[in-house]
Amino acid sequence: MKIAEIDVFQAHLPYSGGVYRLSGGREYAGFDATFVRVTTECGIEGWGESTPFGSTYIAAHGAGARAGIAEIAPNLLGKNPRQLDRINETMDGCLVGHNHAKTPIDVACWDIFGKSVDMPVCDLLGGRTNQALPLISSIYAGDPEDMRARVQIYREAGYRGHSVKVGSEPMLDAECIKASLADRKPGEYFIVDANGGMNAENTLRLLNLLPNDLDFVLEAPCATWRECMSVRRRTSVPIIWDELAQNEEDIINLISNDGADGIGLKISKNGGLTRCRRQRDICIAAGYTMSVQETTGSDIAFAAIVHLGQTVPEKYLRCVLDCRDMVSLKTADGDYVVENGFISAPQSPGLGVTPRMDVLGKAVLSYS
Repeated sequence: MKIAEIDVFQAHLPYSGGVYRLSGGREYAGFDATFVRVTTECGIEGWGESTPFGSTYIAAHGAGARAGIAEIAPNLLGKNPRQLDRINETMDGCLVGHNHAKTPIDVACWDIFGKSVDMPVCDLLGGRTNQALPLISSIYAGDPEDMRARVQIYREAGYRGHSVKVGSEPMLDAECIKASLADRKPGEYFIVDANGGMNAENTLRLLNLLPNDLDFVLEAPCATWRECMSVRRRTSVPIIWDELAQNEEDIINLISNDGADGIGLKISKNGGLTRCRRQRDICIAAGYTMSVQETTGSDIAFAAIVHLGQTVPEKYLRCVLDCRDMVSLKTADGDYVVENGFISAPQSPGLGVTPRMDVLGKAVLSYS
């Protein structure tokens, strides 16, 4: 089996809530999405998606992803898409870094692999667990009572996990956290996520303003290793890393320095399903918990999230993110139905999605 053609599609995904706000005044009204179709010489198609937040989140943006694919794609023609480690070696040999460019190709090859052997991707990634996957909400930063109300909306939909965004000013952030957790129910799980937008001083001020009995995990408080390690040494609050844990080397360094209690495993940020499979196993060996997510994205990105999440043992899986909830455009169909805040991977081959070509339109780049 060989790769015969690689096509690239582009779509604008409007944010479903108007404007999404992160720390540091970062705002996003929509997202530049890149979709990749890999076709084999025998006609099997695989699909992948990469949708960065934008150029102010990490070193990735939509135009950059497509430019990276232009460097990589010609070198993959004629390669066997089921030899995923070799595919990734070829991509790394063509382009250093640029995980968001490599991810949609890698995911598309996994989709082909599954279709070619009539198996769902999760079974190829190590085998599905039997538990349904708990979903987590994403509560953007705003007025404290508004954030409390948005948590309640997700709670009524069955969600048990909630990611509360902070990172503006310690006193306001403290009020946002207290409001978001005010109606907490047994079994709920809260992440307080700054997306690297605070410094060590403000993080410690924030933590000192909160009651001692608030139960939450702090995610990505600061932008640098030094700041995060400083906070780690001076608080008993569990800490998980996200933006600073982008590859196997980062995670190994994090573990060796006891820098956190877990990570946010975002497929595009971390380089695709092949790399995330390795990182999942490293985390399990270290006893780290994981949330399986994407920065954002639509139906194809969510399919990859669910298949990877379905392979993480329950003991180590915090939650998965339904990135479809963040955007108002549906790009593919598949058997991905949320039931009372939980979801399971479908039994269909590959990712189990059928792209909506009327939405994706014509390819903006093609290689054959």
